[in-house]
Amino acid sequence: MKEKISIILTGVGGQGVITAANILGKTAVKAKINVFVSEVHGMAQRGGSVNCTVRMGNVSGPLVASGDADAIVSTEPVEALRYIHYSNKKTKIITSINPVIPFTVSTGEEKYPDIDKLFKELSFYGKLYKIDAIKIAKEAGAIITKNIVMLGALAGSGVLPFKEDILLDTILENIPAKYKEMNKKAFLGGFKAVKE
Repeated sequence: MKEKISIILTGVGGQGVITAANILGKTAVKAKINVFVSEVHGMAQRGGSVNCTVRMGNVSGPLVASGDADAIVSTEPVEALRYIHYSNKKTKIITSINPVIPFTVSTGEEKYPDIDKLFKELSFYGKLYKIDAIKIAKEAGAIITKNIVMLGALAGSGVLPFKEDILLDTILENIPAKYKEMNKKAFLGGFKAVKE
């Protein structure tokens, strides 16, 4: 295991970013690994930017220095770019390919960036993994499992200091019984997408 592991999770309000960060924190505790989790969610309830940091190992706080992230996990492509200053050439950038169009774009006040140019830009900063998280979540049974798809993808990337089984167990312990199978499928779908 690396001495320190720093992960940035980001997206927009309502995509389960904070839930994903909390699950990672609980998993680290279960694996007996020192962990700090922080969250920033200003206008999240209105579809605004949300970001969380999870730091594990020989760390004494939740703040990640610029260029120090081992992984950036984003449920929305532009949000991955917003936090790209945390990356370095070894950073694994895992993003959903599905844009969430802000209301300012819908009203014509702003323009959403060209998605291909966006991915090209992201790939310049680290190892890029593009995941069709919505498709995988729908195949698992519900779009709301998108954050679990992204956790599966993170587990598949090899960044985490614990086995994917421990993470999956933690996910399943924290959801009602009737949603367990759906979330398991979502997790395994994300895991498989990164491996392919």
